Amino acid sequence: MGKFNGLKLWLCDALDVIFPRLCEVCGRTLMRGEKVICLECDYAMPRCRCHSQPFSHIHQKLAGRIPVGKAAAMFYYQAGSPYVKLIHAAKYSGRPDVARHLAGKFAREIACDGFFDGIDLIIPVPLHRRKQLSRGYNQSFYIAQGLSDATGLPVGGSLKAVRHHPTQTQRGIYERWLNSQNVYVVDDASGLTGRHILLVDDVITTGATLLACCEAIHKASPTSEISVLGLSSTALF
Repeated sequence: MGKFNGLKLWLCDALDVIFPRLCEVCGRTLMRGEKVICLECDYAMPRCRCHSQPFSHIHQKLAGRIPVGKAAAMFYYQAGSPYVKLIHAAKYSGRPDVARHLAGKFAREIACDGFFDGIDLIIPVPLHRRKQLSRGYNQSFYIAQGLSDATGLPVGGSLKAVRHHPTQTQRGIYERWLNSQNVYVVDDASGLTGRHILLVDDVITTGATLLACCEAIHKASPTSEISVLGLSSTALF
C-alpha cells in the first residue's frame, strides 16, 4: 500500500509538471495539497463570516413574507475582485468542480459552529431546462453536492424552474424581482413537509431569486423551515 501511495504521488507530481494546476484566483501553480485555490488566496479571501449572525446582511436582503432561518455565504462578490473568477469558472467556464470543491470546504468551515444542525435536506436553485441544456449543468446543483459531500445531508430536486427567464445580470432590484416571478414550483411536496430545507445558490445579489424559491417552497409546504446558503454574496450597500 505504501509503494502504491508513493507511485500515486509521483504520478500526480509528474502530471503537475506537464499539466500544471493553477490557482483560479491568482493563476499561480498550485502546490501539493492545494486544490482550486492556493493557500495565500484562501487566506486573503474576503469571507462574509455571517453564518452565526441572527440577522445578517443576507437576512436583510430576504426580509419579506417568508421567514428565513439561517443564512450563510462563503465570500463577498465584489466587482473587480479576483475572487469573482471563482464564480465565473464554476458558472460559465465548464468548471462545476470548482463550485463543488469550494462548497465542501465552506461546509467544513461552518459545520463546527452548528450551522447544519437541524437541517434535513439541501435543495439547489434550479435552472430551466433550456438554460441547463445550453450551459450543460446547473452550478447550484454542484454547490449542493459539495455541501452534501461534507455533511452527508441529502440533496433534493423537487423545486423546478417552469418558466425560462433572461439572466439577472445587469438588472436592478425591481427588475430582478419581476424577472423571478412565477418561475419556480414544487412538483412534489411530500418530502418537504415539516422538514428544514437549506436552499443554495451561487451568488446572492438582491435576493430576488432566493425569495421566489422560498415562496414556492412555502406555498407547497407551509410547515417547512427554510434556510439559505450562497457560495458568495454581494454586500448590502
